[in-house]
Amino acid sequence: MKIGLDIMGGDYAPKETLMGVLQYFEQVPESSVHLLLIGNAEASAPFMPALDAYKHRFTFIEAGETIGMHEHPTKALKEKPNSSIAIGFGLLQKGKSDAFISAGNTGAMMVGALYSVKAIDGILRPTIATPMPRQDGKFNFLLDSGINADCKPEHLVQFAQLGSLYSYHVLGVESPRVALLNIGEEEGKGNLLCQATYPLLKEQADINFIGNVEGRDLFLNKAEVIVCEGFVGNVALKLAESVYDIFKVQKGFNDPFLDNFNFEIYGGTPILGINSPVIISHGIAHALAFRNMIDLACRIIETDLTGKFKEYFKKGE
Repeated sequence: MKIGLDIMGGDYAPKETLMGVLQYFEQVPESSVHLLLIGNAEASAPFMPALDAYKHRFTFIEAGETIGMHEHPTKALKEKPNSSIAIGFGLLQKGKSDAFISAGNTGAMMVGALYSVKAIDGILRPTIATPMPRQDGKFNFLLDSGINADCKPEHLVQFAQLGSLYSYHVLGVESPRVALLNIGEEEGKGNLLCQATYPLLKEQADINFIGNVEGRDLFLNKAEVIVCEGFVGNVALKLAESVYDIFKVQKGFNDPFLDNFNFEIYGGTPILGINSPVIISHGIAHALAFRNMIDLACRIIETDLTGKFKEYFKKGE
């Protein structure tokens, strides 16, 4: 199993990226996982000695260019073919890696995914999903959480299907409950999108649709998969992140529930609906996030989630 890792992606790269790799090697004994560390050798040199004991578990791949966080995604990928992101997608497209991870420019990661490995046949729009902590210590799964701001009902139906498959195969949730995020629980509530989506979800025999949930239900044990358009999902996500920042970081409150709002414990979020596993994370990611993204990539590869997606949507043709 080979996993490509953009060690130049993120505000604190390459130090935090490589420290995350070190954490993974120290905490996970010998395994079949071989990391492809893609980055600039000169910038990485001060931190590479920490990995000397694990040289047999990684390969360093030189990338002479880096795509900045504020660069235009399409233009940057075109003009910087030797960037760590471009090289990472090249390896993925050629089958030389089984997954690709980065905390770099999110737009470039999305464009790279769609133009290299491409969407699975039958998928209208790939989506990203984010774990939302529950009071019982488990997580719900919110999607879309930011890349599809304007959606049609058919898109939300596919988000529900993708989220259900991910929740079942990767997270091990039996018959995950699916809900539509809305402004009321009753059928018929909401804007035109929600009103049109509800009956379509109701018709899907392959998902366990339970109806509408409201914003106050995001952190409760009501539905493991919660679907919405990306504009709403991103607002909800950023609000959840602010809870952690205000109460844990700024005010110093200590509580296990609050701890689960720290995105670094799950590392990153997968792009669902494309032909190879791609995981993206916040630009502010530290070592723990990278270590956990490697774990997530392993689970996605081991469960053949991409294969499950392809099989499911082929049946729907």
